[in-house]
Amino acid sequence: MSFRRGWVRGAIAALIVAFGAVVFAFAAGADSKAILKTASGEHAISVEVADTPETRATGLMFRESMPDDHGMLFVFDEPRPVTFWMKNTLIPLDMLFLDDHGVITRIAANAQPLSLSLIDSEGPVRFVLELNGGAAARLKAQPGDRLIHERIEP
Repeated sequence: MSFRRGWVRGAIAALIVAFGAVVFAFAAGADSKAILKTASGEHAISVEVADTPETRATGLMFRESMPDDHGMLFVFDEPRPVTFWMKNTLIPLDMLFLDDHGVITRIAANAQPLSLSLIDSEGPVRFVLELNGGAAARLKAQPGDRLIHERIEP
């Protein structure tokens, strides 16, 4: 009888852990594919989507690294001015501010980790793509280039 009870408890614990992992992945915005079109070509980027107040507030905080071909795409309900900071963010980031159609309007390069300095979109934006610091220069991204993603209407 005790073996069966122990097995059932173990199975329940495993289900709880698995459910928690699924909820975390959903809350963090499971990866999706995007293409950044720049003068140097088309660059595939795996993006996590931050489209709720909670996921946008957390962003990439507390992460010690991010693969070179990854980023986070912040999605806002409508175009608006936005301001970011790097509090609790451990890695330098490039922030690409995008309009309603995914066109880059501004790039804030190499935002300093843990800084409380405000980084302003300098106008209304609908999306912000965060990449590792230096990625925008490496990909030759500039205002006027475009991000293609399922959440961005052409």
